[in-house]
Amino acid sequence: MSLVGFSAVATITLLLCVMTGPDRDDLDEFYTGYSSLSPMRNGLAIAGDYISAATVLGTGGVIALFGYDGIVLALSTALSLMLLMFLLAEPLRNAGRFTMGDALTRRMPGRAVRIAACAVTLAALVPLMLVQLAGTGQLMAFILGFSGESLQTGCIIGVGALMISYAAIGGMKGTALIQILKIVMLLGSGMVVAILILNRFDWDPGALFDAAARNSGVGSAFLSSGLQFAGGPSPDLDMITAQLTVVLGGGVLPHVTMRMYTASSARQVRRSMSWAVSGVALFVLVITVVGFGATALIGRKLIAQVDPQGNTAYLLGSQAAFGRDVSSAETFLFTTVTTAVFLTLLASVAGMILACANSLAHDVFAARVQEMSPRREMTVARLSALAVGIPAILLATQVQHRSLQPLVTLSFCLGASAIAPALVYSLFWRRYTRTGLLSTLIGGSLAVLVLMPGTNLVSGSPVSAFPEADFNWFPFTTTGLLSIPLGFACGWLGTIASGRRKSEEQRHQYEAVEGWILAGAVRRDN
Repeated sequence: MSLVGFSAVATITLLLCVMTGPDRDDLDEFYTGYSSLSPMRNGLAIAGDYISAATVLGTGGVIALFGYDGIVLALSTALSLMLLMFLLAEPLRNAGRFTMGDALTRRMPGRAVRIAACAVTLAALVPLMLVQLAGTGQLMAFILGFSGESLQTGCIIGVGALMISYAAIGGMKGTALIQILKIVMLLGSGMVVAILILNRFDWDPGALFDAAARNSGVGSAFLSSGLQFAGGPSPDLDMITAQLTVVLGGGVLPHVTMRMYTASSARQVRRSMSWAVSGVALFVLVITVVGFGATALIGRKLIAQVDPQGNTAYLLGSQAAFGRDVSSAETFLFTTVTTAVFLTLLASVAGMILACANSLAHDVFAARVQEMSPRREMTVARLSALAVGIPAILLATQVQHRSLQPLVTLSFCLGASAIAPALVYSLFWRRYTRTGLLSTLIGGSLAVLVLMPGTNLVSGSPVSAFPEADFNWFPFTTTGLLSIPLGFACGWLGTIASGRRKSEEQRHQYEAVEGWILAGAVRRDN
């Protein structure tokens, strides 16, 4: 039934993309879908882009294996989207047109800024793509019951080709419909599973948490802070840094911020973000119940045996919610759960490929030509989807048997250390200069790339990407402790180094567009 469900979803979503895909010379339709989505649908699409398969499977695994620390991670994920809503959503929508490069060059035009924005977009999203694609083979093997490596590789290639098709054919509107379908299926099936789990414990969350603590093998530590980072030299500092990285980095990743440009007005973007935050908050409740339910009903030891990272905990918890005797209705429900997770994989990577392709086409190639025709730019965007997707598929087949947590962490660290400082400074600091912006993007990214190989996620532990090696010299899970302050400091130092005259020029330029950026007085499309 799962295979039938997967095939049906793949067919329906591909048809949706073909039917709603843009014309060959209509850039606004391809990049923003004409801003035609209602706030509710746009909000659901934002939530769909934000909740990736890595979030569903990875966060569910952390909750099932580490209890309290997993809840904090899930809440940090929701808080990141709330920060985007209250701080950046409206200015981003007002300043940008199609891509993050548009928003950054609103007050500091220049090809160097666009190229740097595109490079950071690719660096932040390609690792997340690899995680989703590499997880496809493992997920299909777990659900369908096969173990051959060639079959897993075939699943990665097939699903990857489907994702490229979504992005190239459907554009913004087509991928938005897939995100909406995904979030509705994910939340709907997850809520039913959560209700079944709560019913098993007489609707008493306290009983659920106590049962999970008993079956965790670590007792009360399961409901206390620090279990996930207990092996490090400074577990409390490591945990705070990891959550700060998620809060600052999750909401500013380019595949999420590109949805801000699809709102037709400031009021629409506020209403869209309200729907998105509500959907993510509901998801946090669902995954908390399912994660704790998996530990309470199965046990932490068995979850870790199936997958040391706990990526199958969400599915194991869903299975356990039905008990031993499974009816036809419960079999259908589990098929819906697996299909929703499969669709989450499809939709997540499709959105990321679209964000990368848009940035390549609009910020690099179209900016290089004085007057590129809309039809030619559309063709370039679709070819860019191939240029991004094919190498991602090939790389995913090589890393599928490694721990993928370093790649997830890399993306969030780049978001928190390079993208977040650049957006905050660009949208709110009047004296911020082009040198400061480039220093932020380049300096923050380099700090992450230099520190990341030394973390304990890459080597030095049995669950690291290279467990047989030990070149761990930075004893933390994320790079945020140093890279986030460095990202902000690079922007400040670059601006100071530009001199007072440049800062004054930028202040005057910012004041000229301040009304557009902060208040949305007029929206310019050039």
